[in-house]
Amino acid sequence: MYNEDTIAALSTPYGTGGIGVIRISGKNAFDAASKIFQSSKTIEKIKSHTVTYGKIVNPELNEIVDEVLLLKMCKPNTFTREDVIEIHCHGGIVVINRVLDLIFKNGVRPAEPGEFTKRAFLNGRIDLSQAEAIIDLINSKTVESSKAAVNHLEGRLSSRLKSIRETLVGLLAHIEVTVDYPEHDIEEITGEKVLENLINIKDELYTLAETFHRGKILREGINIVIAGKPNVGKSSLLNQLAGSTKAIVTDIPGTTRDIVEEYININGIPAKITDTAGIRNTQDVVEKIGVNKAYEAVENADLIIVVLSAETGIQEEDTEILKIIMNKKALVLINKTDMVDTTRLNEIHQKLKEYNIVLEASVINGRGIEELESTISELFLKGRISGNDEVLLTNSRHKYLVDRAIEDVEQALNSFNTGMPLDLVTIDIKNCADNIGQITGESIDEAIMHDIFSRFCIGK
Repeated sequence: MYNEDTIAALSTPYGTGGIGVIRISGKNAFDAASKIFQSSKTIEKIKSHTVTYGKIVNPELNEIVDEVLLLKMCKPNTFTREDVIEIHCHGGIVVINRVLDLIFKNGVRPAEPGEFTKRAFLNGRIDLSQAEAIIDLINSKTVESSKAAVNHLEGRLSSRLKSIRETLVGLLAHIEVTVDYPEHDIEEITGEKVLENLINIKDELYTLAETFHRGKILREGINIVIAGKPNVGKSSLLNQLAGSTKAIVTDIPGTTRDIVEEYININGIPAKITDTAGIRNTQDVVEKIGVNKAYEAVENADLIIVVLSAETGIQEEDTEILKIIMNKKALVLINKTDMVDTTRLNEIHQKLKEYNIVLEASVINGRGIEELESTISELFLKGRISGNDEVLLTNSRHKYLVDRAIEDVEQALNSFNTGMPLDLVTIDIKNCADNIGQITGESIDEAIMHDIFSRFCIGK
């Protein structure tokens, strides 16, 4: 799983920018850099973890390629626990490619996606769940999702899982002693210890598994679709939630003919919000395509916001849309409430008694938006956002393995309670420890590890 090649890659986004950072890692990193870097000091004499000004030079042509800052870091105090060089050059595409070409001509190969992080894992600097947290941190879309990723990166999930695994390994050792030395007659004491610990582990794993719903939302976000007949204020609602003009708003029905998407932050929840074409019967070929797309978006939504107009009341087209959402996660927003009196609003509410969540708004004036956002966060997180010290399961792979570990513990408890010998109970205990170990990387096969790191960008 590990090779000793020296690797290099651009660690900043590829394209034109002020600075480009090229990272080299491996036993030949210093030697490769010394062949192309010129300064008042040689690479050998530069102190570890210091920055030195110099020039990158093409040794074949004795030509200056760029003026750079070079950071030298000696192992093991580096991200990969290998010797590392970082070259901070100017961020032009041509300059970056020329510097990389010179590096690759000097015993260094291009890094694979996630290979720097993979080496940090293989060299014992981080475990597998921490490695996965790095890509979550890079991809986080809100402050709260980044906090959850940082918690994992700091090892809080790992620490909790390792504690459980150590308890399981300790139980296996106690059982082995009991089986190997039956003359000491300690099976009853060992059995009580096994039962107590398995019950505690089951409770702890259940508590962890229950955090997945909120953790997954913080990591992946929710898909919200705004639906309704034409000219009820759907595009205005999208613009209010996005905080900018993303959709064209007019008084002409049928203005929105295609799907308009925007990524936003709703009280710490990352959300993709979709404005759809007004749902109605139409002979316009283009608009009809938009209506079909609207139906498709509604089917795939995590939450549907049906917008009604207080001005027109509930019409036949509204009724058809309301039927569609009857068994889905949805809320109804009565818009344009500034244009009608209380009596008219009460009549509309009376017709919506069978719907659990009905809100009022005047979207054009921004009224009701805060209540809508609070309702959405309450729906998906029950009003709770992850605290700094809370450990959340955010990864589907982790949730699957925790669920399997729970099944193993339950099977072990069942075996124990039916009077099976302790040495047979160890089979399920070992399986539980193995499943937990697959989360942290203490027991993992190469194919799964390759799949995990292949999702990383090159340079990380």
